[in-house]
Amino acid sequence: MNELVITRHNEMIDPHLSIWGWEIPVYLFLGGLVAGMMIISGYFILTGRTKNTLCSCFRIPVIGIVAISLGMFALFLDLEHKLYVWNLYINFKWQSPMSWGAWILIFIYPILILGILIRIPDEIGQRFPKLLDLSNKLRNKQQFVKLLGALSMIFGGLLGAYTAVLLSAFSARPAWNSPMLWTLFLASGLSSAAALVHLIGKDPAERHMLAKADNGFLIAELIIIILMIIGFVSSSKVHIDAARLILSGPFTAVFWVFVVFIGIIIPFIIQILSVNNKIPHTNVAPILVMIGGLILRFIVVYAGQYSHWSRNVFTGY
Repeated sequence: MNELVITRHNEMIDPHLSIWGWEIPVYLFLGGLVAGMMIISGYFILTGRTKNTLCSCFRIPVIGIVAISLGMFALFLDLEHKLYVWNLYINFKWQSPMSWGAWILIFIYPILILGILIRIPDEIGQRFPKLLDLSNKLRNKQQFVKLLGALSMIFGGLLGAYTAVLLSAFSARPAWNSPMLWTLFLASGLSSAAALVHLIGKDPAERHMLAKADNGFLIAELIIIILMIIGFVSSSKVHIDAARLILSGPFTAVFWVFVVFIGIIIPFIIQILSVNNKIPHTNVAPILVMIGGLILRFIVVYAGQYSHWSRNVFTGY
């Protein structure tokens, strides 16, 4: 009986039998992106930048709603039993990351909608005068604005951390089972968000500030990657094997070329030069950052499915 269970367990984690497609990595990327944008928007709101009509905090919620909706749709496509997704909202389990994530995602929408209402576009306000009056009233209530900024940062942080906790809860996958995975995803999400807001920003001073902030996020991301690798190689054999997937295994070239070199190092150098006025601000660096963030999710998800506990651990041989 035990051998049958062990055999089925190993068949279940065989990477050749069950590999997730594009849906989960895309969902994790978009979730992290929205989380980072909410943190940045909340910071802008709390620091009084709502007085500046060019502030990106007025456009971030619109992009955030679209991005998180696309992410949830990708997640929905990956579900095996799509008709029972409503069970997540009536059977809350404290120990389930999926339950927490489902409710966090629900609270994200009203926060983003309120962010839109702080300053609606003029063309919409002209067609809907009552909506414009509501927007003006909300923007003039400083306590409400401050509360919205704080909620945006808090739930942005929860969303960013949740995208990694969802994976790290799978203890059977050593490559995911790291306490630092959530910090990596949060730093990467902040970096990608800063890059996107840098792209859509219309205020030169804001773009300059975001480029400097992104440099800090990129440094943090690189440090976390190094620390995670050190943690893996100094741990058990299965964790060493997990580290080898990006050190000498099938994901090595893609990880170090596209994530580290193209997604972190090159954008960092470009943005260092731009913030020091050596070269003009360019959209190349932000685009590379977002590409690197997306590929990072694909590698983490796929490498985790290749990573598993050997049969010897369960049989004792």
